[in-house]
Amino acid sequence: MSNLLWKALVVSPAVLGATLLVSATAIAAPSTTKEVSTTEAPAVTEFGLSSEVLAQATPAANDAKVIDQVNRYSEEGKENTSLSQVTSVSQFSDVQPTDWAFQALQSLVERYGCIAGYPNGTYRGNRALTRYEFAAGLNACLDRVNELIATATADLVTKQDLATLQRLQEEFSAELATLRGRVDSLEARTAELEANQFSTTTKLVGEAIFAVTDVFGDNTGDVNNTVFQDRVRLGLQTSFTGRDLLTTRLAAGNATPFDIRDTNDVTLPSAEGTQTFQIGSTGNNSVEIDRLTYEAPIGPAQVYLAAAGGRHSHYAAVNNPYFFDKTDGGNGALSAFSAESPIYRIGGGAGIALNIPFGQGGGILRPSSATIGYLANEADSPGAGEGVFNGNYAALGQLNFSLGDRIGLAATYVHAYNGEGSALYDSGLGLTNSAGAPVGVVGTQQANVLPNSASSNSYGLSAAFRPSEKLSVSGFVAYTDVIGSGAGDDFESWTYGAGVALADVGKRGNVLGVFAGAVPYSLNRTGFAGSGDVPYQIEGFYKYRVSDNVSITPGVIYLTSPNQNSDNDDAIIGTLRTTFTF
Repeated sequence: MSNLLWKALVVSPAVLGATLLVSATAIAAPSTTKEVSTTEAPAVTEFGLSSEVLAQATPAANDAKVIDQVNRYSEEGKENTSLSQVTSVSQFSDVQPTDWAFQALQSLVERYGCIAGYPNGTYRGNRALTRYEFAAGLNACLDRVNELIATATADLVTKQDLATLQRLQEEFSAELATLRGRVDSLEARTAELEANQFSTTTKLVGEAIFAVTDVFGDNTGDVNNTVFQDRVRLGLQTSFTGRDLLTTRLAAGNATPFDIRDTNDVTLPSAEGTQTFQIGSTGNNSVEIDRLTYEAPIGPAQVYLAAAGGRHSHYAAVNNPYFFDKTDGGNGALSAFSAESPIYRIGGGAGIALNIPFGQGGGILRPSSATIGYLANEADSPGAGEGVFNGNYAALGQLNFSLGDRIGLAATYVHAYNGEGSALYDSGLGLTNSAGAPVGVVGTQQANVLPNSASSNSYGLSAAFRPSEKLSVSGFVAYTDVIGSGAGDDFESWTYGAGVALADVGKRGNVLGVFAGAVPYSLNRTGFAGSGDVPYQIEGFYKYRVSDNVSITPGVIYLTSPNQNSDNDDAIIGTLRTTFTF
């Protein structure tokens, strides 16, 4: 075989040019052969290539590698990668008359026009050559010869060249067939993707939650019924650079929290027992944009911009593995309290945040980071006492530390301002109950209701410990000092909790979790009766992974001392949540 190829290369400049043409027109395929430069003299013979170079190789079976090499070659000279025909070899700035292949190139250009180069005036003939690339170049020249024959210019093609090309076709028939098959396959896949793709920069993701839920416990149980609720989110995730992310999310739902009653059968404006899929629900399945954010790196820092629906937990480390599902999704804990520390529920809306790494880390202490953010939930309104800086806002600062590979720590501070008639832990949603009283998404009314404008300072600690790959222990504690503008409006609130999660229980992807603690409460607050008891919540759930896209989560939420009053009957919420993701 090698003798035939040497003679062919000597006899026909068309064949030699085919090898040179590869660097500009070849579709690369993986090969285990050695490689050689096409514009530098070969080390073995005066005219030919080493037999080692053209030794038979086994092509890689992985199409992903083929695509990767195709992309890599197409990225060469990214500033102007399209190829164009040349009419003279002197047009190539990187081909000199002293190059060993100069005459062959010149002959190919003048006789067949079988050479293409980059518009920036380069030929790039010093790129490595494999047997499959040789075959690809040969195929390109065959196409050019066929074109000349079809256009009645066959007199330009000599019988000698045709005979040589025919022999090479036979010699490289396997490689040519392989390349053509791969090209056809890639073209078919590309055509299918182009025909069905949503966008070249945007991915559509979605989540649908079906939940059957009920509450039990004397007065509370009597006034509530078993309900079947839903929430659907469709998100458009767009990346312009591969490192940034623009999130546009549409949401609709009909889920509302249960009506918690006291011993006198009076509705409590409380957020106790609120479940994640009930947060931000429109209540009637009407569609709204509930998140519009953009995240991108700037130097070492990560920037977060929110135009609508911003949350502190979008950009700050929550340290609650398995219980937390970003933005109250349907794959973590059932309740808002168990999902994340309530300190992240103070404020929300539009704003900006930065996550800045610092420290080199050494020994057990790993590199750390600082997080700062500002969110305002009335940023879109130009009215008096509203806007970015004069309306409700919350500014967060957090230090994040990692100890080894298994411990995460965070210290959090939030300074907030809330106007009259609002709730403290409302995630910037401005929620009210059926009677028009402000309610949060977590905590009692004593810890939430702000009848007059008030500022607050909150301090929190959170930690997560993973002693093994399938066991996680996490917890938090937070304290808030509220300074109100009205008489008796000053108060303090506390919240704390801890949980244990076991992963892969019964099946890979399943999670068994138990979380318990005190929801945000304020003892002995002026103007609120029966506020001397701590309201505890205990939740247990088991997420069963049916498939990669479907999970079923049965769980129970147990509430003690609703409205911070042990005389009120305890409430038990039972839920069967099914989550579909796509």
